[in-house]
Amino acid sequence: MVDNAGHPSGAASDLKTRVMSAAVLAPVALGATWMGGWFFAALLAAAALVMAQELARLLYGAAVGPRDAAGLAVAGLSAIVLATAGLPGAALAAAGAVLTFALASRSWSSRAMMPALIAYCYLVIPLVALVWLRNDPELGLAVTIWLLATVWAIDICAYFAGRFIGGPKLAPSISPKKTWAGLIGGMTGAAAVGVVTSLWIGAGSPLLLALIGVGMTVLEQAGDFFESALKRRAGVKDSGTLIPGHGGILDRVDGLVAVAAGAALLALLHNAAHPGAGVLIWP
Repeated sequence: MVDNAGHPSGAASDLKTRVMSAAVLAPVALGATWMGGWFFAALLAAAALVMAQELARLLYGAAVGPRDAAGLAVAGLSAIVLATAGLPGAALAAAGAVLTFALASRSWSSRAMMPALIAYCYLVIPLVALVWLRNDPELGLAVTIWLLATVWAIDICAYFAGRFIGGPKLAPSISPKKTWAGLIGGMTGAAAVGVVTSLWIGAGSPLLLALIGVGMTVLEQAGDFFESALKRRAGVKDSGTLIPGHGGILDRVDGLVAVAAGAALLALLHNAAHPGAGVLIWP
């Protein structure tokens, strides 16, 4: 989540809390990513359980029931297991079956079905995308670390650019703290990560990966705005209280879910055009 317009009152305390939380969570995320396989799946599964509960709360509001969160959790966990086993298509199909049951159940009880459709896209697709990208035997590790580093760079650079430069708001009716300066700062950070990644793996065009990073910034902001809209609709400030200084899991990964889905789509298109060339790396 990009919170890129700092305020003098309490800003130092807020930043300290954010840094302390990141110092704990980042090594865990990087360690699981480095190990890959079922270690990475375990991290995603733990996140999916909390995300399911938070997403159900945002989407269903006061009408949320135990079955709503449970259904999302089952869809997410089944998708992670099947995708980690090398069956991403089956993962989407299994989660789709859970979605179909949820839609039927809501239809029978005359409840709105749109929340279930949103939940499937918002939860399942990014989880499968992350597992599929990480499972690439050639560049899975590099691509996944690039995604995480890109999102972190966007958040950090946008925060400080918004805090020290300020200026016009980006979308005050949706998220009043975000500024154009923060967006440009995030793009700069993402572009820098793309260049460094290209030099690190010794493949791909640094310029092209920098441009992709700029595009990922737009996706990250879109994911952030979407979650902000869900919170406004639900009348809550944060999706949860699990992470000090950040709120809930969704508050932390709202941009990542959009970036992961976008990166997977980009990889599919690239692999179709350049068979065997590797995920997200242009010759």
